[in-house]
Amino acid sequence: MKQFLTTSIFCIMLAGVSMTAHAQKGTKLFEFDDFLKNYSFYSPLETLGESMKDGEHYTEMDNGSIKKYSYANSKEVETLFEWEKVKTEGLKPFTNYTFSADESKILFYTNRQAIYRRSFTADYYVYDRVKGSLTRLSENGAQQLATFSPDGQKVAFVRKNNLFYTDLTSGKEIQITTDGKFNYVLNGAPDWVYEEEFEYNQAFEWSPDSKVLAWVRFDESKVPEFGMNLFQGAAPPKNEYKLYPGNYVFKYPKAGEPNSVVSIHTYNLENTAVQKMDIGSETDIYIPRIRWSKMPNTLAIFRLNRLQNHFELLFANAQNGSSQVVYSEQNKYYIDEDMFDNIYFLEDGNQLIYRSEKSGFEQIYLYNFKNKQETQLTTGNVDVMDFYGFNEKQKTIYYSTAEPKPYQREIWMASWDGKKKTKLSQITGMNMALFSEGYKYCILVGSNSNTPPVSKLLDAKGKEIRVIDDNKALREKLSGYKFNTPEFFSFKTGEDVELYGWMLKPNDFDPAKKYPVFMTQYSGPNSQSARDSWSLSWENYLAQSGYLVVCVDGRGTGARGEAFRKSTYMQLGKYETIDQIQTAKYLGSLPYVDANRIGIWGWSFGGFISANCMVKGEGVFKAGIAVAPVTNWRYYDNIYTERFMRTPQENPKGYDDNSPLFFAKDLKGSLLLCHGLADDNVHVQNTYEFSERLVQANKQFDMQIYTNRNHNIVGGNTRYHLYTKMTNFILDKL
Repeated sequence: MKQFLTTSIFCIMLAGVSMTAHAQKGTKLFEFDDFLKNYSFYSPLETLGESMKDGEHYTEMDNGSIKKYSYANSKEVETLFEWEKVKTEGLKPFTNYTFSADESKILFYTNRQAIYRRSFTADYYVYDRVKGSLTRLSENGAQQLATFSPDGQKVAFVRKNNLFYTDLTSGKEIQITTDGKFNYVLNGAPDWVYEEEFEYNQAFEWSPDSKVLAWVRFDESKVPEFGMNLFQGAAPPKNEYKLYPGNYVFKYPKAGEPNSVVSIHTYNLENTAVQKMDIGSETDIYIPRIRWSKMPNTLAIFRLNRLQNHFELLFANAQNGSSQVVYSEQNKYYIDEDMFDNIYFLEDGNQLIYRSEKSGFEQIYLYNFKNKQETQLTTGNVDVMDFYGFNEKQKTIYYSTAEPKPYQREIWMASWDGKKKTKLSQITGMNMALFSEGYKYCILVGSNSNTPPVSKLLDAKGKEIRVIDDNKALREKLSGYKFNTPEFFSFKTGEDVELYGWMLKPNDFDPAKKYPVFMTQYSGPNSQSARDSWSLSWENYLAQSGYLVVCVDGRGTGARGEAFRKSTYMQLGKYETIDQIQTAKYLGSLPYVDANRIGIWGWSFGGFISANCMVKGEGVFKAGIAVAPVTNWRYYDNIYTERFMRTPQENPKGYDDNSPLFFAKDLKGSLLLCHGLADDNVHVQNTYEFSERLVQANKQFDMQIYTNRNHNIVGGNTRYHLYTKMTNFILDKL
């Protein structure tokens, strides 16, 4: 479960906060449809396209063609692909592309069909730039995860849970595995819970010499199944369920339940030999990644115990399967999954750069396999938030930190020896960076709550070359509107914990008056909702309608060190709920707040907290909305839940003492529950079980169920209906 930004489709770039408010002096007011239907203020920010291998050029799609541009001046250099020259009758336009390593071939896909959050099937095509030919990758059905081999001569892919590759020279398709079967065995693609919680979509990797394919096999035969009802519905209709509902059944391991048994295999393309890797005798483990190291014939296997507090890096011999542990790290709480995509092997094969919080804060380290020497490359009591990578020749790292305040970001370029450190970001607020190959250029995007995003191009030394996009059109459009931007504030709770947040005030705010408050939050582990960045969203409409809109990040959220973000370990919901209640009480003490009219809402984890606040807040909240809420962590998947809670068998009180299910009788105030019926992530079971407890406790509430909708609750008019429902509820109940 990752933070779900409920207003993301309305936001212009980033959602967040600022230290001081800024009032726009125009006269126009926002309309509800500006955010929910017309997206009047949506303004995509130009950031330049995908970097080419030389680091001097980038590519972009332009009406189906792919064009090459120069970073130095953004001038078009050449057209690499023209849709008009290859399109045939019935062939749909392509939506994405990938180059081979030498950039002589391009891999496209069309007819994308979503499976879960990240996974999908599609029809892939290969365009040979030398021959000028477009070839369908396979005639035998849709594919998943099609990936060029490093030499560009082959493409591996998954179909119906089996692993294949196509030899582009001969056109021959070779099937590597044959035991793949839905809800039983997956080869080369992860199961539902791995995909969702390890953000892990591709479970196969080409060796650097293109001679070996390594993959993860998932045996999910013992994993319990979960079924979701499907109806005809609309937008689009599922006519196969016109009279009788369907039931989609998939493997979903809830907390404490069995996982897939994983194994690692290699396939030698030259002799077709298959070899199983030695990952130990314990089967109740996770393999969140496999990667080829820089050492010949050596596969790196990431091994994690079920409690997720002991990580081991194994080097395995791809030919005989033997393995050894070359790095190990333990944590008294858990090891966050962000680490797995922040591990990089150096070209000499003897060193590793990675991100870890072993110091109490997220920092970057260099580790030598030969002499077991570890060097900390970044220091200080501040978290490294993004590790963009490194330049091995120049011994330089690129990263962002939560500075100067936890709700802000700065971008840095620093030498490994710590003697030179250059700040690349130019604005105080939220900053992000994109780098060209070889770190020759940096695309910097910065904003704060008073400043719409601006993108700039910097050179390798951090010198500004030019402004790419200053959002001029948006600024001019907004000049005619009257609205406030958020004010940042902090306060200390009754437990002497300092919390940061923002407040968005009504346009004609009068401190002599008293205003109702509507609190928005997510509150999930290592998340951050109160950030100093630009946003225009539904919350602005509510503020315009006379509400103080407030967002505060409580304990468990990110950017404030390990102790703060892991303070909720073994008891998800306890301190997060306390901190939102404390926030409401603090707000109620302010002279311009009507303490009898405070509401709260949230989605997913945020829905869990808002539901908890309504049953544990002792009347502090007059109204609350919980969208797609978890109502007991026993119902949620085991990788996410056990990372923070361990199993229900080990920690029953941690699960139940913080579940709104068991406190339904204590509900005070008006409550609205909303859920998608086909939510494969947070199952509608959560809302149904909670609603039943409320009914039996004779507590009145409102509920809205959305037919065939997943965790995002989108499709047709659905999202518009949801926000209309919530807006009317707020106006009526608060």
